[in-house]
Amino acid sequence: MFPAASLLTTLLLALSIAASPVEIRNSPITLPIARRLNTSGGTINILQHDQSRAAALKNVGENTLNRRTGSIAVTNDAVGYIAAVGVGSPATTYNLIVDTGSSNTWVGAGTAYVKTSTSVDTGEPVAVTYGSGSFSGKTYNDIIRTDGLTITKQSIGVAATSTGFSGVDGIIGIGPLDLTEGTLTNEPDTTIPTVTDNLYSQGTIAEIVVGISFEPTTTETDTNGELTFGGTDATKYTGAIAYTPLTTTYPASYYWGINESITYGTTTILAETAGIVDTGTTLILIATNAYSKYQSATGATEDNTTGLLRITTTQYDDLEDLNFNVGSNTYALTPNAQIWPRALNTYLGGSANYIYLVVNSIGTPSGEGLDFINGYTFLERFYSVFDTTNSRVGFATTSYTDATTN
Repeated sequence: MFPAASLLTTLLLALSIAASPVEIRNSPITLPIARRLNTSGGTINILQHDQSRAAALKNVGENTLNRRTGSIAVTNDAVGYIAAVGVGSPATTYNLIVDTGSSNTWVGAGTAYVKTSTSVDTGEPVAVTYGSGSFSGKTYNDIIRTDGLTITKQSIGVAATSTGFSGVDGIIGIGPLDLTEGTLTNEPDTTIPTVTDNLYSQGTIAEIVVGISFEPTTTETDTNGELTFGGTDATKYTGAIAYTPLTTTYPASYYWGINESITYGTTTILAETAGIVDTGTTLILIATNAYSKYQSATGATEDNTTGLLRITTTQYDDLEDLNFNVGSNTYALTPNAQIWPRALNTYLGGSANYIYLVVNSIGTPSGEGLDFINGYTFLERFYSVFDTTNSRVGFATTSYTDATTN
């Protein structure tokens, strides 16, 4: 017989293994997404868009209605990731913004909602204000279909009116469930299951997890992204995914919030603090004090036309890595990853010969509970995992982490 101590050790080891979160790799439920620059109004002001969005994200009030007013700002989206989603039977295809900063799914900003045999009018009025944009209408339960993906009885907002959405049909929200609270006008304390929640409750996926892959691109429109529901796509990253728990610091805790510090080379520019990971923000925004340190360290000047930081070729050659320290892991943005794709400079109203940096100011100093936003220019260099089941966010390197495409 085993000694009692050995049995106890074995039991504790088994319990430890059983309690560890299980990562589901190679989930078959994937959805391609395309990056698109919204140039319908001419040149785009990425900085203005992102700072407006940041202000709305931070404007999280103490009550539900105020939280909804401050969820996200998507007016005249400068850069959006778009998923083609079929709704109904036969399906009508809608181009929806993929957003980790909100959680309602709705259509009708562009293409009108088409009722079919699967449409169920709930009679529930719905309204969401996204900072500068908004929609209002009522909810239907309907089928969502994409290649390899079917969600039944999904609550979908159907816009009777909407403002601030040009060139898209609405949003597919993959933020935390609580962000839907207060959006049903007559039931302000009720939440609406997200598409990820419904995939889980309907048994399609075993974990409430979304893996996201972006790839750097130098073209105006490019299908260079992928959502994976219920797990990850191991072909999109290298090495292992490292996870960090969600922050408990308000207001970052309302979103996909984490704690991190940032160093430029070996110089700390932002001590460990709370912020968020957000697909709806293009740039990497950091607290004003960190921004000043970064500008000083790089020698960059503010460009009057775009508002972005600009550097010379010599300064680019001297750039050091920008390190995002999350837990015990460091994710380094190389010099090339810190600059806007030069082939797309003119879309910003900038000069084709200039070098613009993708790091800028969030507009407020550190210590306010949401001191950085790791936007898509960060995410296109690292695979990301948004894990509701285990209350964590994960990152991994990819074949594009050290790419020199920009």
